[in-house]
Amino acid sequence: MNLLLDTCTFLWMIWDEPKIRPAIRKLLIDPDNTLFLSTISLWEATAKYAAGRLEIRAPGPAWRHLVEQRDAHDIRPLLLDETSVAHVETLPFVHKDPFDRLLICQAIEHGLAIVTPDDHIRRYPIKTVWE
Repeated sequence: MNLLLDTCTFLWMIWDEPKIRPAIRKLLIDPDNTLFLSTISLWEATAKYAAGRLEIRAPGPAWRHLVEQRDAHDIRPLLLDETSVAHVETLPFVHKDPFDRLLICQAIEHGLAIVTPDDHIRRYPIKTVWE
């Protein structure tokens, strides 16, 4: 399965947070699944870090640490492309968060399931995984 990690899912994964249930952990380490992390998530986490709303304990720039963790966990980068952005025009306005809305657009465009605990994202007609 091709899985797009929500920002919080990625952070919890690299921090080994117990908020990720065992069944989801199993999906994340299953070699038959391909994990993706959007540049949108890197932007979101770095912006929150810069604003003092997210603590990232690592030497050097926060974004570099996140990229190193992405690569160390064998997660593929997903760049934001114009065809994904085009979905913003027709996306129902169920959720205001622009980062999440762009992740949803990428999931639609690339046929990805989003691994997220976010109820707002799960209200969209896309495949999500959490339960």
